[in-house]
Amino acid sequence: MMIFRALVVAAALAVALPAAADEVSVKMLNSGPGGMMVFDPALVRLKPGDSIKFVPTDKGHNVETIKGMAPEGADYVKSAVGQETVVKFDKEGVYGFKCSPHYMMGMVALVVVGDKRDNLEAAKSIQHNKLTQKRMEPLLAQVQ
Repeated sequence: MMIFRALVVAAALAVALPAAADEVSVKMLNSGPGGMMVFDPALVRLKPGDSIKFVPTDKGHNVETIKGMAPEGADYVKSAVGQETVVKFDKEGVYGFKCSPHYMMGMVALVVVGDKRDNLEAAKSIQHNKLTQKRMEPLLAQVQ
């Protein structure tokens, strides 16, 4: 009987407490999966409330929102070069990020939060240089 009560209390607490948010680390690298000047991983899927820790593993990197590639009302992100930055994602949608010093070299990442994709077409319409477009298109193609 005592074990049954303990299980009931544990189940009630599990339902009453909010689920813990996750934090994913994304490395900013001079060389890694996909070539030179990359985010690893370049595509991240999150639940609302989750966070990403952007880690400049190699010097000279930052993270910045690509204008037009974030849900309406989402906070604009721009870190200092070489600064580790944690970004919490509360709004569902598609987010594009770049390393400002290496954007022209195709250093971009895509974050998908939740199930809403209201801003996907707007994100796809953003014009990038040829190398950046070559890296961004396959990421966007993975978003359903």
